Amino acid sequence: MFDFLKWFSLALVFTPGFFIRPAPAAESWQVEWEKTVKAAKKEGQLMVYGGRGQGSIVVEAGVFQKRFPEIKITFVGVPALQRILAERRAGKYLADIAMGGSNTTYGLYKAAALDPIKDIMILPEVIDESKWWEGRHHYMDPEKKHGIRYIGYPEPGGLHYNTRLVNGKEFQSFWDFFNPRWKGKIEARDIRTPGTGSANTRGFYYNPKLGPQFIRRFFSEMDITLFRDGRQGVDWLVTGKFPVCFFCSKAEVGLAKRQGLPVEQVGVLKEGMSLTASAGTLGLVNRAPHPNAAKVFINWFLSREGQLTLQREATKAMVLGSNSLRIDIPKDMIPPEERLEKGVEYIDTDAPERISDEPVVKLVNEALAAARK
Repeated sequence: MFDFLKWFSLALVFTPGFFIRPAPAAESWQVEWEKTVKAAKKEGQLMVYGGRGQGSIVVEAGVFQKRFPEIKITFVGVPALQRILAERRAGKYLADIAMGGSNTTYGLYKAAALDPIKDIMILPEVIDESKWWEGRHHYMDPEKKHGIRYIGYPEPGGLHYNTRLVNGKEFQSFWDFFNPRWKGKIEARDIRTPGTGSANTRGFYYNPKLGPQFIRRFFSEMDITLFRDGRQGVDWLVTGKFPVCFFCSKAEVGLAKRQGLPVEQVGVLKEGMSLTASAGTLGLVNRAPHPNAAKVFINWFLSREGQLTLQREATKAMVLGSNSLRIDIPKDMIPPEERLEKGVEYIDTDAPERISDEPVVKLVNEALAAARK
């Protein structure tokens, strides 16, 4: 018996155009991004902690705020590591994002206060590691997923001098600072506390042309005066109390230069350069009150637009360390001496295997003890 219903069903199946093709689904990252942005707008706030540096300059530029006006971003200008840990001891969880030098994010990582940034990357252009120097993201933690480094600063040594008292051309080598005329006339930030100079000192430590011997002799033989307050260090330098400063605050020195004060950086010396993050690291604080807003900001900040904003604003503000590790953006806006050159060997002092200050601090303590300081 002829099965009319079966025949009719087959005819419909093979009739051209019978099936209505469903609209292609949006890519999964787009769906996740739209969902995250919507949730971030609902949170309506974002708290970013960090000292004066590249991160604060980008926030102050207001580009993110214009892009996402529903998210009110507040930058709290404090040393993020100390402030966040102090708040947590008091049972407060107020920060969403921490910005600063490598010691900031590494300290927060060791305190188990960070969530993995790698896990909240959504935008394909941020996830794509080929857009970054050496074809990879650069992290400061051994797990390579927490504190990301977005600045690559070729560091001559973190040394500055008073131009009215010193001829910078007389320094050709780091060993020149052992000239007896400089004994008792050099100030240095106390690198035993996190901050400026920690990466520089690690650079000395791991540089085969300098090494532990340089650090030991410098702190034991040269009657160094230590300071911890960044403004005080630069004040001493510009007033001539100390004609040479090791590890003066880059931000404070930049401000002094813009004011026409007699400060200058010592150039590249023959022992070479380190590569540091300067103040250019970013951490996603865990137990954050505005996690979605933090995700949106981090993805935007690491995007091409975000890093272009970084380079433009940091260069405009004359902040040392304006070179983004993103390589798919133009570099003509940044000073030539801050660009990374192919074929040059840099001692990466913020690599996970060199990030710890413990061996350096131990050596400095021994040297100061030998000098009875």
